Amino acid sequence: MPNGQHGQPSPEQPPAGGQWYPPEWPARIRALAEGTLTPAEPRRAATVMLLRDTPAGPAVHMLRRRASMAFAGGAYAYPGGGVDPRDEDRRIGWAGPDQEAWAARLGTDAATAQAIVCGAVRETFEEAGVLLAGKTPDTVVGDTTGDDWEADREALVGRELSFAEFLDRRGLLLRSDLLGAWARWITPEFEPRRYDTWFFVAALPEGQRTRNASTEADRTVWIRPQDAAAGYDAGELLMMPPTISTLRSLEPYGAAADALAASGAQDLTPVLAEATLEDGVVVLSWPGHDEFTKRVTLGGGPV
Repeated sequence: MPNGQHGQPSPEQPPAGGQWYPPEWPARIRALAEGTLTPAEPRRAATVMLLRDTPAGPAVHMLRRRASMAFAGGAYAYPGGGVDPRDEDRRIGWAGPDQEAWAARLGTDAATAQAIVCGAVRETFEEAGVLLAGKTPDTVVGDTTGDDWEADREALVGRELSFAEFLDRRGLLLRSDLLGAWARWITPEFEPRRYDTWFFVAALPEGQRTRNASTEADRTVWIRPQDAAAGYDAGELLMMPPTISTLRSLEPYGAAADALAASGAQDLTPVLAEATLEDGVVVLSWPGHDEFTKRVTLGGGPV
């Protein structure tokens, strides 16, 4: 479930709020600055902020990564993952804005846009059991918890089945109109695993329910964005910068439909961390997101 950044909090340096900070970063940043570290090419990914309405306002579905995970252990995130290259050039059962319209919105070519949108819908099904697809352009499937659905979900996870094949087998159309593009974050250049991640927003379809279908998560929750942000601020919930940033951006909306309607106005300019060395101190910043700026000595301790 990539969210643009990865890592674990350093035991020597408690996170500011719930911001994670991996202890190996200073050394990698220095190597990048010295020209001895070649940045990895970021892999395209998609993640979905799935919303449902409650009497107290919309809640978002989040997963907590297992503490044993090699990166981002214990961090809260949204369902998501890498884009499957097979989704670029295959005919996809499709409803809603076409691939050219999505290409214009995402800043890509049509084939890449198709793969990214497919990735968002597929990963939501793989990790949350929720499928944004229907038999017709104006319908959505109902309960997807049966054994036959589970067999297909596992085949998708194992990449034994492509998403196009899955839709064809089921006679389904991907409902691209149920998604709204929200943000784009790119993993910093000094990270060994890098993702170029598009964040989407969607409403939980009527008749469907979420479940923890991810082997990488030990807990799932429905939580109001403002409550999750408060948990982060109190240091109780660990999150990566893209996660808490997008959570804060959801707070103004009083209903899931309001957030989806507002998605077309969201800025998709990629956010990429910048790292500089100043007199033995690493200054790490995310342009436009001052709350995440950190100053750390090359030894790994806070300034």
